[in-house]
Amino acid sequence: EETVRQCAGLLIGENPGAIGHLWQRMYRGFFYPPGREKIHALGALDLALWDIKGKLLGVPVYELFGGLVRDHIECYATAFPSRGTVTETARACMEAGFRAFRTHGAEQRQPQGPFNTRHAVRDSYELCKQIREGVGPAGDWAIDFHTRYDLPDAVRLASLLEDLEPYFVEDLIRSENPAVYRQLRPKVKVPIAVGEHFGDRWDINELVEERLIDYSRVTLPNSGGITEFLKIAALCETHYVGLIPHFTGPISTAALVHVCGVFPGPVMMEMVGDGKREYPYLPQAYDFRDGKLWPNSRPGLGVTVDLDKLQMAAEVTEPNQPIPMFRRPDGSITNW
Repeated sequence: EETVRQCAGLLIGENPGAIGHLWQRMYRGFFYPPGREKIHALGALDLALWDIKGKLLGVPVYELFGGLVRDHIECYATAFPSRGTVTETARACMEAGFRAFRTHGAEQRQPQGPFNTRHAVRDSYELCKQIREGVGPAGDWAIDFHTRYDLPDAVRLASLLEDLEPYFVEDLIRSENPAVYRQLRPKVKVPIAVGEHFGDRWDINELVEERLIDYSRVTLPNSGGITEFLKIAALCETHYVGLIPHFTGPISTAALVHVCGVFPGPVMMEMVGDGKREYPYLPQAYDFRDGKLWPNSRPGLGVTVDLDKLQMAAEVTEPNQPIPMFRRPDGSITNW
């Protein structure tokens, strides 16, 4: 709440349509560059600004970016409802229309007790063989390492999985030092997806620019909102990296349909369970059916919120300007 208050105070009295300018104000309006929590708060406000602009103009937000380049967004399922064995569950996931079935590995079944990474590698490989059988030759699957493996065992598991053809392996090792992927990438031949722990483009730009990953997992609003996500997407397109954003809340999921719908490279979105969820406070949210997310023509983000079913967390009415804002001669913001 406090990070939202700080960022929101920088919007009071400003033109809500000047979204790029407002993003700079929120990002650079404090002495220190924002940490990831504040970038998340900034991103939520940025989503709201794009929704306002689309609704004022009477068009879906994706039209403001040049229009759609795809009919729908393919999805993969995390925690798809069990159908008995993992093989049967993976098969049911494919029959529901999802592009891929995702697992956390064998350790998700025994979360208590000591975690032996070498045993987890062996057990996860056996689990993934059952998943590959379930999705069949026409289906896809993926695995999240959850940054819980040490480098040797992450490499060992990724190598074992090569013949099973995963769509991607995710977050192989800890995320604090992205540069370690310079050593890891030559050792791993399966596609790598990284980014759910990251925020703005400066968290992930070197991984993308050096082609150390194949898919970005950066999501909304964590990246700083639509304004920043579009820049990350352009960076990814330039270097042939696809988008597989981490799952998020329902309003952000609706927003992801707009930004992923205009991205010409590979896209797949994460849905939890079978994707069939209802939100009492959202009479209209995202459109999901047949394992896919579908764009709609409703203005803004296409979301309608019933505020009567929500509790007010904060109300910001006073402007906030903690440090001076310096501007170049043309009016653009620079650092103090």
